[in-house]
Amino acid sequence: MDDPVLRVQSQLTGRDRVLLGWLYDHGVLTSFQIATALFPSLDFCQRRLRTLYRLRLVARFRPQRADGGSYPYHYVIDQLGAEVVAAARDERPPRRDRARVERRRWTSTRTLAHRLGVNGFFTDLAGHARTHPGAVLAEWLPEVACQRAGTFILPQDPALLRAYQPRVRPDGCGRWVDGGVEVPFFLEYDTGGEQLSILAGKVTGYRELFGTIGRAWPVLFWLHSAVRERNFRRVIGEVPLPVPVVTGCRDHATTTGLSPAEAVWAIAAGGAGQRLCLADLAGYVVDASGRAGEAA
Repeated sequence: MDDPVLRVQSQLTGRDRVLLGWLYDHGVLTSFQIATALFPSLDFCQRRLRTLYRLRLVARFRPQRADGGSYPYHYVIDQLGAEVVAAARDERPPRRDRARVERRRWTSTRTLAHRLGVNGFFTDLAGHARTHPGAVLAEWLPEVACQRAGTFILPQDPALLRAYQPRVRPDGCGRWVDGGVEVPFFLEYDTGGEQLSILAGKVTGYRELFGTIGRAWPVLFWLHSAVRERNFRRVIGEVPLPVPVVTGCRDHATTTGLSPAEAVWAIAAGGAGQRLCLADLAGYVVDASGRAGEAA
C-alpha cells in the first residue's frame, strides 16, 4: 500500500523540515515571518510555500482586516505535514483530525495576535542568525513544552525530573548562541493589555522555578512600547528582583531597525540603562554551581 509520508520524503529539503517542525510545535506563522527566518527573499519563500501547500504538507488562511483588505497568508501544519514530523521524531502518528482541529483553532482564536507576536520574536532571531555567521537560534521551546514536568531538570535529579512541573507560564524559551557565547532565556511577550502589576507578578513564578532547578536564566520582557517599558521598570523597581529580569520594547527596535538579537535590552535591576545585545546577557546566566556568566 502506498504510504504518502514515504512518497513525499524525497521532495523535502532541510529547510522544509525545519519549517514543518516549527508549524507542528508553534502553531502558526505568517509568510513574512517564514521568509525572514528561512529564505533569502519573500518571492522565493512564497514559491516554496505554494509547493508545500500543493503537497498538502501545510494549510493556510488569510484573515480579513476590520478596515478592509486582508492580512498576509497565515500557515499552519496540514495532516500530512504533521505525520511527516511525527515520523521524523519517532513519535506516535498524530490523530487523523489533528491538523483540522489546529487550523480551526487558529482561524478563530482570540490569542492569534499574541501567538504571532511570540513566534515573530523567535523568527526575527532566526532571521538574524541566517544573515550573521556564528549566530544561531539553537533551541526554541513553545509555551506548552515549558509546562511539561522535567523540562528544565538536570539528569542527575531523577526524582525531580519525574515530579516537578513548573507553575510559571513563559511564552517561550530559547537558547541563543553568538560567537561561541550561549544564552538560554525565557520570553514574556507583552501585548499592552495586561496590568503591569500582573506582569510584574510573574517574576515570583520564575523565582520558584530557578530555586527548584538550581539555575537562573534571563527573563526577557518584550514590551509593547517605550512608555510601557518605563512604567513596567518603575513597578518592578519598587521591590528586590530575585531573578535576572531584562526589558526591551518593540517600538524602539522598529525605529532603530534592530532585531531582538541586537542592542535592545536593558537590565531591570543594577543596570546603568545602556542597551545590550542578547549575547551580552550571558553574564546574567547562573549555572548549576551558582556561578554567573556561563550557560546552564
